[in-house]
Amino acid sequence: MPGQVETSRGLRRTLSVWQAIGLSVALMAPSMAANINPQQTAGPAGRAVPLAFFLSALGVLLVAYGFVRLCQYYQHAGSVYAFVGATLGPRAGVVSGVGLLGTYTFYAVVTSSAAGNLGGTAFLTEVGIWPNPPAWAPFVLTGVALVGSWLLAMAPARRGTTVLLVVEGATVALILLITAIIAVRLIGGTAPGGQHFTSQVFTFTPDSGLSGVFLGAVFGFLSFAGFEAAATLGEETSNPRRDISRAILGTAIFGGAYFVIVTAVEMMAFGTDAAGVRKFANSGSLLGDLGTGYVGAWAGDLISLGATISAFGCCLACVVGASRMLFALGRDIGGARGIGRTSASGTPAIATTVITLLAAAFIVICAVFFGATTKDTFAWSGTIGTLILLVVYLLTTVGAIWLIFVRRKMAVPRWQVVFPLGALALLGYTVYVNVIPYPTAGPARWFPVVAGDSGGRPGGCARPPPRRPSRRHPARLPQQRFARG
Repeated sequence: MPGQVETSRGLRRTLSVWQAIGLSVALMAPSMAANINPQQTAGPAGRAVPLAFFLSALGVLLVAYGFVRLCQYYQHAGSVYAFVGATLGPRAGVVSGVGLLGTYTFYAVVTSSAAGNLGGTAFLTEVGIWPNPPAWAPFVLTGVALVGSWLLAMAPARRGTTVLLVVEGATVALILLITAIIAVRLIGGTAPGGQHFTSQVFTFTPDSGLSGVFLGAVFGFLSFAGFEAAATLGEETSNPRRDISRAILGTAIFGGAYFVIVTAVEMMAFGTDAAGVRKFANSGSLLGDLGTGYVGAWAGDLISLGATISAFGCCLACVVGASRMLFALGRDIGGARGIGRTSASGTPAIATTVITLLAAAFIVICAVFFGATTKDTFAWSGTIGTLILLVVYLLTTVGAIWLIFVRRKMAVPRWQVVFPLGALALLGYTVYVNVIPYPTAGPARWFPVVAGDSGGRPGGCARPPPRRPSRRHPARLPQQRFARG
């Protein structure tokens, strides 16, 4: 029977639905994402940044349907590794597992870079604590964020996820308060620079076009990425069939409403004309700048500090999620030793260390061999990780269709197939406009190559789980004996 896998050793079932939500929300990092991701979308999408985020939200909600159904049927620390392996075959499962592992690892680079640059040196300079930091300062603070994430990730997940939820919740509450104040001033006609409430933010100009909106939607998906992270806690949640599904769906719904509303207010506040879009795209901290201009310098400083803490929390969540993925892969390949072994406190300590070192190695390689700054490592790893993630979402959605509507393993009305089919259409077109025509200049020409090497090639070459049914191998989960959740 589908349900939760009974394990006599390894990860421990100590987490509630709130801890599961904490991991998903922290990895999605709404306070950090609303502050530094929309600028990347403004380049191709122009004033239609909120429209790009709306399309991303729609895609994420459609993808969430597949995750929710699969989490109701399987509970496994490997998340998509187990889901896709059990539905589409072991090799596809390994590709998905390695892909999501790569995504979370690249996102650890994204968020540690954001903590070191946005909140570290930028915030310290803004408040006068470190007026003229040297060029290497952001890298030092990035390293501090990685080391701190590693130390906290070694502790039981219950402690870490509780801290993540509290910190992120407080920061999001402050952002929503500032957003409401800005919206009131826009509607009341008292906004600086004569800015006003307008629906133009949901329309694109001929220069950007619909393809530009979908091109910018990559950073919309980057902002939502992590909503599915709770699936990696399938073996640590007390009631996974109920709690994991609620955590994933609730995070996706909240993220959709939050990002569309906040980005719409941000764009209106900066202005929808060409000058406003340029200021929007060049802002180092959207809500920090708006808080200073619409409320006061103290508000901008608080938001920037909160976004820094959010970036650190997101880095911690990335390390936690990636370590669970690596732990599941290692356990299936080599058993309960090496990266498949847990510490005395019940956490995958070796896998956590490996993930942290991989993220640090990527930053060092980019800085030493390509002259990258922390802003570069943020943008480069964000694009690479999102391209991998979109492919993982596609495979997971296909697996959900196969399990639910082809094999009919769950009692679900057939008309609901429109949800995963809609997800395939949105995800497929987003991937298409980002690789066709293929970029031929600048760092962008390497993004699809690195994404393919980080996900498809290792997964395709990896040894799939054996054909003999085994309690540990996700490709055989449907044939195993399960306990009711």
